[in-house]
Amino acid sequence: MKKQHTTDAVLVTSYINGDESALSVLIERHKQKMYNFIYSKISDRDLTEDIFQDTFIKVIQTLKRGKYNEEGKFLPWVMRISHNLVIDHFRRSNRMPKFDNSGEFDIFSVISDSSLNAEKTIIKNQVVSDLRRLVEELPDDQKEVLVLRMYNDMSFKEISEKTGVSINTALGRMRYALINLRKVIDKHNVVLTN
Repeated sequence: MKKQHTTDAVLVTSYINGDESALSVLIERHKQKMYNFIYSKISDRDLTEDIFQDTFIKVIQTLKRGKYNEEGKFLPWVMRISHNLVIDHFRRSNRMPKFDNSGEFDIFSVISDSSLNAEKTIIKNQVVSDLRRLVEELPDDQKEVLVLRMYNDMSFKEISEKTGVSINTALGRMRYALINLRKVIDKHNVVLTN
């Protein structure tokens, strides 16, 4: 039976049972509807790509943790996740500090160093170096997308133009980079929180 004709519920079960390709079929099946839904709320293509990507990161995390129990209603569930992320975006855009794109983006720049005592500074620096070391273990194509997104704060459209691949390929590489990073973190028993 071809995966293209399989129901969402069967594909979700296949993915949970370890068939990574089942998720690709689900994403392919629903991406246009999802993209149009997010774009209708935001009207910004780069941001739509980012929220689309973040939606599927949440989907993957939820499925991997075995927290999915939507009784086969996959699309409405995914739409709810993306809707919540859109709301989060609007909340953040009113309050969050804006980052300029000059220089390297450092994910820890949002932490005020003045509030860190010596011990916390050491822990923070250790986490940064652990994370950078783990990123180095990723395949080059995944590492490139992850670094451009997380450290250079580039949109997936910008990453696509810089690397010469389609936006979907860039999204896929980011998705696999995060999956592999999680595996590496588990393998090394790294604790990224203090």
